[in-house]
Amino acid sequence: MKKRQHLGVLGLGFVEFQIIFCLSIWLAFPQQATGLRPIREKARTWSDEWLFGRKQVSEGGRFSAWNITGTYRGNWKFLDSLNSSSKFQDFQKSNGNSVVELVAVPTKITGVHYVQGVVLFHDVFDNEQNLGGAQISLEGVYIWPFRQLRLVANSGKESDSGQDENNLLSNPYHLLGIFSSQVFQESTRDRILQRKISARNEMDKHCNIEIAAQISRVASSDNNGDKSYYHMEGLMESPGVGDDGDCFSPLFLNATSVNVEVYYNKAVNYTLMVTFVSFLQVLLLIRQMEHGNTQSGAAKVSIVMIGHQAIMDAYLCLLHLTAGILVESLFNAFATAAFFKFVVFSIFEMRYLLAIWKATRPSNSGEGWETMRRELSFLYSRFYGILLGGILIMYELHNYMRPILLLMYSFWIPQIVTNVIRDSRKPLHPYYIVGMTATRLAIPLYVFGCPHNFMRVVPSKAWCVCLCAFMGLQAVILLLQHYFGSRCFVPRQMLPEKYNYHRRFNQDVSRNTDCVICMTAINLRQRTSDFMVTPCEHFFHTGCLQRWMDIKMECPTCRRSLPPA
Repeated sequence: MKKRQHLGVLGLGFVEFQIIFCLSIWLAFPQQATGLRPIREKARTWSDEWLFGRKQVSEGGRFSAWNITGTYRGNWKFLDSLNSSSKFQDFQKSNGNSVVELVAVPTKITGVHYVQGVVLFHDVFDNEQNLGGAQISLEGVYIWPFRQLRLVANSGKESDSGQDENNLLSNPYHLLGIFSSQVFQESTRDRILQRKISARNEMDKHCNIEIAAQISRVASSDNNGDKSYYHMEGLMESPGVGDDGDCFSPLFLNATSVNVEVYYNKAVNYTLMVTFVSFLQVLLLIRQMEHGNTQSGAAKVSIVMIGHQAIMDAYLCLLHLTAGILVESLFNAFATAAFFKFVVFSIFEMRYLLAIWKATRPSNSGEGWETMRRELSFLYSRFYGILLGGILIMYELHNYMRPILLLMYSFWIPQIVTNVIRDSRKPLHPYYIVGMTATRLAIPLYVFGCPHNFMRVVPSKAWCVCLCAFMGLQAVILLLQHYFGSRCFVPRQMLPEKYNYHRRFNQDVSRNTDCVICMTAINLRQRTSDFMVTPCEHFFHTGCLQRWMDIKMECPTCRRSLPPA
């Protein structure tokens, strides 16, 4: 009522008051007015603004202050079909995605908030490098009684870009997005190259950026009244400096704020899933180690297959630990997932790897400690050498990350080949085959299949189906080898020559017909399938020798090595 009385005294209507108020603010903004400085000079991080956003004014009433600090995701498009500017030919994309980061703080002027932020445009450039991104630092005012946002970016003037980047890097939502995009989409080298070759260097000299946007509140059923969603919609123009003309055609921006609490919950739920999956993998590894706890059982398992899975778990441990270091508020959750992955590969898989290595080299066990230590150092150096080399290869071939993931998820193939070559009998427990196949698929299916994953990776159902079919085919072949023989699917013409334990022998030669395993006589006049003869001409009952070879692949009488049965 006081405002209306005051306006009546001045003889101005409410509309005229709006026009004069907006013009006065807009004219005052380009000048370094001290009245627009924030009330609190203390620096605040993005996390502080998000998690502890202040309520400057009471939320009730028509002109209540809205805290627009936060992250806004949306898209951009040129009002024309294409960019009509001839200054920047690379601006050939007509639309794309955008991310806006804003921090708004109150000023000494009532109804005006000082705003700083960064706009990231994806899919902007269409050039031979196809790097396609741009980042613009902005500052301006938010006139909250009229929901008007005005931002400018005079890129030609000197600015503290390092401080802007530090503020941006304290944003957990954007930070995890950058981290996931580095892993699955782009590398740091691309971003450095992009800064050198992009049109932003020319924009620094010739362009001013002006954004005029309207802020509105979005009704959402997901927030339950605990979090306000805001929608930004406006126009971005770039008048050139002097007679240079426009840098690019006007483009339309619209974006909606992101609920960071939901984002945090998604990240925590993901780490809980990874922890649970790692716990299941520990149980499956224990079951498999009990299944092949003998020297012969361990020798049937492919050391390449176990080493392959250990390297995958080491990579996952490093990725989750790095994500936890980048986002301090999520460190405990990601560190827990990284710890469980560390336990899986460093304790259980490396222990099983060592047991397989010792089982395949029984002759080296009696050659002394020096030989054993030399062999162990060679084993560990190869493992960690492959681990570090794989990181370098993935960095160089980051554009082919999905084919690399398919290669990494082919860890059952070495075991399939080993079974065919050695004709191994039941080297892996069926529970281990099925369980490991399912648990290994959990993380890639979340990243590439979940439409609302926190890593901001675009889902691909076709790729997920391809990966599941590839892994399922490997698991089916292993189960067929387990139940029907290791060479059940190989044509007889392609099989190598195999020793026949039920071969014919000379009946006239006097032989010791006692089985030294069960210490009972062997009736050589029975069917040849009831007893087995070794290459060293020793006779045993069929069941006795098969159980013996499940423990040791050597003759019980003379300790000579035995071929697979």
